[in-house]
Formats: sequence, structure tokens, C-alpha cells
Amino acid sequence: MKRRPFIQSLAAGSLLMPGLLSELLAQDDSRDPLAPKQPHFPAKAKRVIFIFSNGGVSHMDTFDHKPELFKADGKKMGIGGGLSNQQKVLLKPLWEFRPGGQCGTLVSDLFPHLRECMDDICLIKSMKSDDNEHYQATLAMHTGSFFFSRPSIGSWISYGLGTVNSNLPSFMVLAAQLPYAGTQVYANDFLPAYHQGVRVVPGKEPIVDLQRRTPQEKIQQLEIGLTKSINDRHLAERGNDQELAARIRTFETAFHMQTEAFEAFDIANESQETLDLYGLKDGQSEGFGWKCLVARRLAQRGVRFIELIDGSSSKNWDQHGNMAEHADHAKVIDLPIAGLLKDLKRSGMLEDTLVVWTTEFGRTPGVDGDKGRGHHSACFSSWMAGAGVKPGTSYGRTDELGATVAENRVHVHDFHATILHLMGIDHTKLTYRHAGRDYRLTDVHGNVVRDVLA
Repeated sequence: MKRRPFIQSLAAGSLLMPGLLSELLAQDDSRDPLAPKQPHFPAKAKRVIFIFSNGGVSHMDTFDHKPELFKADGKKMGIGGGLSNQQKVLLKPLWEFRPGGQCGTLVSDLFPHLRECMDDICLIKSMKSDDNEHYQATLAMHTGSFFFSRPSIGSWISYGLGTVNSNLPSFMVLAAQLPYAGTQVYANDFLPAYHQGVRVVPGKEPIVDLQRRTPQEKIQQLEIGLTKSINDRHLAERGNDQELAARIRTFETAFHMQTEAFEAFDIANESQETLDLYGLKDGQSEGFGWKCLVARRLAQRGVRFIELIDGSSSKNWDQHGNMAEHADHAKVIDLPIAGLLKDLKRSGMLEDTLVVWTTEFGRTPGVDGDKGRGHHSACFSSWMAGAGVKPGTSYGRTDELGATVAENRVHVHDFHATILHLMGIDHTKLTYRHAGRDYRLTDVHGNVVRDVLA
């Protein structure tokens, strides 16, 4: 027998039943679906800031230095890695690579500020996806599924760990526009609805219709008090049903967000030194720098999973025509992400915050279009920084042209398993029963990449 029916059966018929039952149920976390939960084992990270660059960032133009590709510019040769050994005209990178930090990791001139932070970053050069199409690859990077709707990684972490701030959602997404796969990148799918990500749109009203109208404040307080009284009675009459209690809890969170969320989004009291770190001007409420600073503020306030979307489904890193356009996109995120890492580090938060940067796949060594590169799922680069990862290191290797993984392949499922591990979660045990089977983020795959762990 489960705990609740057992308690009810013991208390039935007793004069002490109302007080006993209410006291025991008050101690029962099932009434609060977002209450903090214990991880499977001690966690290195308390929270994740997940940065997604949409469109397919070229690995050999950013983090994966390929001297042979510089030499082979204009030559024709067969390239493996999902290209069926077709003859392709090779295209050299447009940017020079230089060593970063004390570790000396080579990073291209596209990211001069991030290059300064390589002592805090674990670079993974051997990422692997299974699909060359944007929608499917973006879906997989967020949900572990290439073709079917499944809960996003943020929803899984919310489900597994809850939140330490009852006045804010456990999972928030900062996105001016949506990427490929749209809202599915933060959807809960078959997980309970309160684990869906809450979208924040940079601007004067980051969450639409959240702001309370001042003249109606007292009326609203009376309404909320009456609603709570009715809800409590309704809940008690139905045996304190868990799903009903959870639904009531989500409305309470939405109410408290009216003050807590706006305070988190308000950066007016940040110092000029901090604004400069992120490349922000006084009073600015938009741009990637704003997203990065707000991500730090949300992390401070107990939000478990914060995703930052870089690019949209119409304007992103998908440069088929001209690789030189990568420079425009890099300029948007380089300083803000470096600022975020420096800010977290100086405050001590980098010790228990996992910062992840990734894209959905890489790009081909050969020319696609006029002066661009094609989609390439066979290999690409991602990185992690902060809690529990080896700083100042590189893991994995691609071949001399950046066409295939040559050593230590890290599949998307392995990537997810490692993130969950750093949060104290065994990816094989974080499951949810749906349609007659137990589902998990990594499906039936995935291994923790232990060589990147500190």
C-alpha cells in the first residue's frame, strides 16, 4: 500500500483524523511537484546554463584547428563522414587560430574573448549526431530523440530535481526567436505540464501578461485569498489528490512570479563593471548580453535549468553561401558568453554551475554553395565549463580534415548522460512511465564521458 492510503486508513474514524492527516500531508512533498529532490548521488553541479547556437556552427572554423585543411584549399578529394566519399572542393578556414589561456587550446579569431577563458573550458572535439537536417538534429540535441516529440533535457532535470525557489519555475528559456524544432526544444511532452520550460523574451515585458496592474493589486490579493480557500476545500474533499495539488501549486508559482521574476529581469542595480563584462549599455533590456546576465541572475535564484537560444530558424549559423557570415554571429555571442564565465567565476558560482555550449551539428570541409559549407553530423565541437569538468582540456579528435571522428566519439546520448551525471543523476534511472513503457532522456543508449570529469 502507498503512503497516502495507508495514512488515511490509520486515521479513519479517529477524532484526531483532521489534524493528524493535515500535519502528515503537510510533510508530503507530493503536494509540491517542484519541491527539491535528492539526486541519485552527490552532484557536482546544482544548475545548468545551456547555450544553444542554432544552425550548425563550423567546427573547423572555430574550435577544431585543421592545418591540413588550410594547405588543401581548392583541392578535390573524397571525404567520408556521411558524404558517401563524394568528390568535394575543399575550403580552408577563413580565420587564424591562436592559443588561449595557460592551457594553450587553439581557438580561431572568431572568438577572441572566449579564447581568454579556455583555462575554464573542457572542449569536446569529437561530437557526433545522427541526422544532417536542422529540425531532427536540433530536436535530438534537446530531447535525445531525432524523429519523435519527447521531453526536453530541461524538463527531465526539472522532473528529476525540482527547484530550490518556489517562486520561480525550475526551467526557463531565454529566446527572442525560436530555433528549428520550435517550442519542442523546451516542451514537457508526456512529463507533467509544470516541467515545461517558461519562455522569456528579451524586452520591456520578458514574460507576457505577467505584470500586475497597480490599481488592481488589492483586488487581486482578495481574489487570490478567496481562490486559495476554495482550492484548499476542493482539495481536501478529494483526498488531497496529487495531480490537483500540483496544478494548484503551479498557479501559486505564477502568482509569486509577478514580483520575483521581474526582480530577476531588472538589471538596473548591476554595476557598470558587470555591464561591461557582458557588453551591455545602461538600461538595455535586449540582446545576447542581456540573456547571459539574466541567466546568471536566475541561476543565483535557484532556477535549475536555464537555456539561452542563439539564433532563430530564419537567421542563424547556417552559412551555405558565404562562411564569412560566421563572423557576424560570433560577434553577437563571444563577449557575452566570456563575460558570463568570468562573472560566475569571480562570484564562486562556477564551482557549482555547469555551463554548456553546443550546436546541432558541424559543417563540411568541402564547399557547399558559393563559398559556404554544408550540414555535417559526422563530427562537430561542443564544450562544458564549471562544476565537475576538467578545465583547460580538450577531449576527442577528428581526422586531418575535420570530416570524421578519429578518436573518442561522443554521441548526443553520451553528451546528455554526462550532463545528467554532473547533476547527480544516473541517466538510466531517471525514467517516466508512459504508454506502457519506461522512457528516459537517453532512450536505451548513452555512456557518461568520464574522461571529461574532474
